[in-house]
Amino acid sequence: MAEPRLVVRLKEVRTAAGLTQQELADRARVSRKTVNTIENRIFTPSVVVALTLAKALGVPLDVLFELTD
Repeated sequence: MAEPRLVVRLKEVRTAAGLTQQELADRARVSRKTVNTIENRIFTPSVVVALTLAKALGVPLDVLFELTD
């Protein structure tokens, strides 16, 4: 069985909302570097950070992050 893979759509949703990384970071009260490293799949966010980003963007969590087979 293949290992699940995390699909990250943060950049797509952020840019569709017309926000810069800094603007999203300010809304979510995280650093711009955090947003950048999540978008570039360098860092996997905690559940709290993931939920905070989803709330800041006004979308359900599974719009930003999804597990695939």
